[in-house]
Amino acid sequence: MRKIIKKVLTELGYTNVEEADDGKPAFEKLQSAKSAGNPFEFVISDWNMPGMAGIDLLKACKADPSLKVLPFMLVTAESEQKNIVEAAKAGVSDYVVKPFNAQTLKGKLEKIWTKHSGSHAA
Repeated sequence: MRKIIKKVLTELGYTNVEEADDGKPAFEKLQSAKSAGNPFEFVISDWNMPGMAGIDLLKACKADPSLKVLPFMLVTAESEQKNIVEAAKAGVSDYVVKPFNAQTLKGKLEKIWTKHSGSHAA
């Protein structure tokens, strides 16, 4: 899934894309980049990951004062209402349900950028 999303992002013109196979190293990368003065501009995370799940990564980002305004999209196969509500309560910017196509991802990203354009994203 990471390879597919990275390919779609590249096709959409995003050139500086990092990836992690788990929420824990992703969170460490986010913190390190912020500390180094080169912060990430947004996060796309799968809900289901080994180690630290995407919802837990989202909650960790929102609990960290230096990352809480970071736009965050969850990718999930879960379309259950309780999961959507949990993500919304945790502060997700948007989510996309698998399977999805490049146009859907592009639309969601544009929605996130519009929503966060007024804030000073990390």
